[in-house]
This record gives sequence, C-alpha cells and structure tokens, in this order.
Amino acid sequence: MTTTPDAILNEAEASMTKAKEYLSSELRGIRTGRASTALVEYVKVDYYGSPTDLNQLAAISTPEANQILIKPFDAGSVQAIKQGIENAGLGLNPQVEAKMVRITIPPLDSDRRKQLMGQAKKHGEEQKVVLRNARRDANKHAEALGKDSDAHISEDEVSTLKDEIQDLLKKYEAEIETMVKKKSDEISEV
Repeated sequence: MTTTPDAILNEAEASMTKAKEYLSSELRGIRTGRASTALVEYVKVDYYGSPTDLNQLAAISTPEANQILIKPFDAGSVQAIKQGIENAGLGLNPQVEAKMVRITIPPLDSDRRKQLMGQAKKHGEEQKVVLRNARRDANKHAEALGKDSDAHISEDEVSTLKDEIQDLLKKYEAEIETMVKKKSDEISEV
C-alpha cells in the first residue's frame, strides 16, 4: 500500500479542518450576553416518543437582543418544547405564550462569564489535542513512506513533508486560538 506525500498532507488537513468545524459548532452553543438561535437549535425535544432537534419542530428567531422566540410548526408540541429546553440544562427559563415559547436571556454575571470563557477555552484545548493527534498520525505515515522501498522517497523529502505537516498544525492552532478569543470577547461583552 503505497501512498504519496500529498495524500498524507491532504488527510492531515482534512482531520484538522474537521476539528476546527467541530469547535465552531461547540462554540455556537455557548451562550453570550445576547440571544442566539444557536443556543437552542439542537436541543432534543421528545416529540411523540422520538428525540428530535428543536430546529426541526419550530421556527426559531431572536426578535430582540435578549429574547429567543420559538414558533412550533405543530401547536400541540409547545409543552414538549418547553420541557426539552428545561431538561437541556442551559439555565434558561422558557415561557409558553399562546402557541409560542419565549425565552428571555438573563444578563450574565461575572462568575458565569468566567465559567463560560473557561468552557470555550476547554473546547479549544480539546480540539488542539485532535490537531496534534492528526500531526502524529501524518508523521507516522511519512516515516513509513520513507522506509517503504517501493515508494522511492528520500530522507529529505520525508523531512520536508514533516515540516509541511508542522506548518499545517501551526496554522490550525492559530485559527483555533482566534476562534476561542473571539468567543471569549463575545462572552465578556456587556
């Protein structure tokens, strides 16, 4: 099974891109001082016995900076939606109004802000570990390629490949740092 330096690099980059995309989705779910539909989009609601994402059951909007409005497609699911949001452990208090659910986002106190910033940083660190694992795997493939007599790859080419893998890691680590800092800034914004 021979592979090429480009294939190794592409595979490493694909893994690193996935880690970055995962972090992005995790950070969207962390609350800031303002309302965001991303807070509740993927809350699981028990809809006639099957757990369903909230965004599949209702139109979600933010009519004001500190409010989320949920309009279910099926008016009979209002109580199930309220229950799902309460069970999600987001610290939100949904209020049922007619055939809608309204959530007022309370302002964050400084302790909660610090907690959420720590959570964002933790998610960032977890994804950096994923990046480093992708680098380790790519380096192993590079070394195996160098030892493969059929591949005809010189030690210099293996060394260059490892340098390119390291550059890729640095690039993605910097992007993750930027994402976490941006989220932390949003959280600390009053």
